[in-house]
Amino acid sequence: MEKTVFVFFGLIASGKSTLAGAWARRLHIPYYNSDRVRKELAGMAPISSMSSKFNEGIYSKEFTRKTYDALIEKAEKDLANNSSVVLDASYQNRDERERLRKLSESSGCRLIFILCQCSEMETRRRLDLRVKDPHAVSDGRWEIYLKQKESYEAPAELGKHEFITIDTSDTVDNLLGYLTNRLSSW
Repeated sequence: MEKTVFVFFGLIASGKSTLAGAWARRLHIPYYNSDRVRKELAGMAPISSMSSKFNEGIYSKEFTRKTYDALIEKAEKDLANNSSVVLDASYQNRDERERLRKLSESSGCRLIFILCQCSEMETRRRLDLRVKDPHAVSDGRWEIYLKQKESYEAPAELGKHEFITIDTSDTVDNLLGYLTNRLSSW
C-alpha cells in the first residue's frame, strides 16, 4: 500500500472515531484521536471528563492548535518510518485541512479525507449515550455540536480523488467494506 494519511473528520458524534479506529486496526497502522491527544497534552486520563464551554479550557483555540500540531508531529514520525497513519479529528476548517496537505507534500504521501456524517437525530442519540458512558473519551455534548455546526466550513476545496463522504449510520463492518471498495477503485 502506498504511504497514506487517512483523515477521518466531521462534526462530533458523526462516527469518525469508531470508524477511524476500526480502519486503523484493519490496516494495522497507527491511529491518533484528537480527544486522546488533547487530554494527553493536558496531563489528563483519556476518560477524564471536561465540561468546558465551546472554545474554552482544553478546547480553546490555543489548546486546539497545540493538539492539531501534535497530531501532525505524530503523523510525521510514522510517515518517516514508511507507515501509513489514521488521524481522527474534526478538521472543521479549511486551514486545518490545508496544513494536512502540506504534510502530505513534504512527506511524499497520499492524503485521503473521509468525511463522516449522520442525521441530527442519530447525532443526538449518540451524544445522549455518550453522556452516560463512563469510558467515553470525547466531551462532546449537544450544545457543543450546535456551536460546531455553526462554524463548520464545508470541504469544498477537496478534490474527488482525495475525498469520500460516508454516512456512518450503517454497521462498522459494512462501512469498512464500503471504504475498501471505494479506495480500491482509486
